[in-house]
Amino acid sequence: MSLKPLKIDIVSDVVCPWCYIGKRRIEDALALVPDVPVEVHFRPFFLNPWVPREGISREEYLKTKFGSVDAYKGIAARVVAAAKEEGLVYRPDLVQRQPNTTDCHRLIHWADAIGKAAEMKQRLMELYFRDGGDLTDTEVLVKAAADVGLDADDVRRRLATDEDVALVSGQAQEAADKGVSGVPTYVFAQKYAVSGAQAPELLARAIRQVSAEVNAQAAE
Repeated sequence: MSLKPLKIDIVSDVVCPWCYIGKRRIEDALALVPDVPVEVHFRPFFLNPWVPREGISREEYLKTKFGSVDAYKGIAARVVAAAKEEGLVYRPDLVQRQPNTTDCHRLIHWADAIGKAAEMKQRLMELYFRDGGDLTDTEVLVKAAADVGLDADDVRRRLATDEDVALVSGQAQEAADKGVSGVPTYVFAQKYAVSGAQAPELLARAIRQVSAEVNAQAAE
């Protein structure tokens, strides 16, 4: 009898550094349990819902959220080190603009239609954390979408509309209504949640346990 795939919902935001790290860790966790079939879905979350659609300067954002630019430096150093341990690059000094991530989540949703949600999410995170890319710039988003295989002209046209804005906002609200307040949050089989960028070994153990439970129930 073939195993029933375990549904994993990853609730996260593309401008959340721990989500950047957490994405790598869940990938490493999945590599530890290659025999467990999974179905991964990326769900939107707005880390900073107060940031306007056009975005704000990084300086204004850091002052509003942390009190000052300097106050973030100590926090940033820890995250940079954690990212480096996972083979990721975070260059906070390069980030000039703080985006509202509605359009990023729309791109991930559209990429999901061609099975490229994970690649789209990774591309946007790399642009932001590694390259200091401006995710409020439509052309930056269009190029990122084209990089993973979406049609540039089609994406440009869709971004100019409100297509799926209500959908991603609704999904983010749904996560918040279910009690998700910190991200990344991994939801296994729509009933068990693990919050935070946990170690791959811990995530792998949770994946194996919940998969066994789901399949035992299916066999009853």
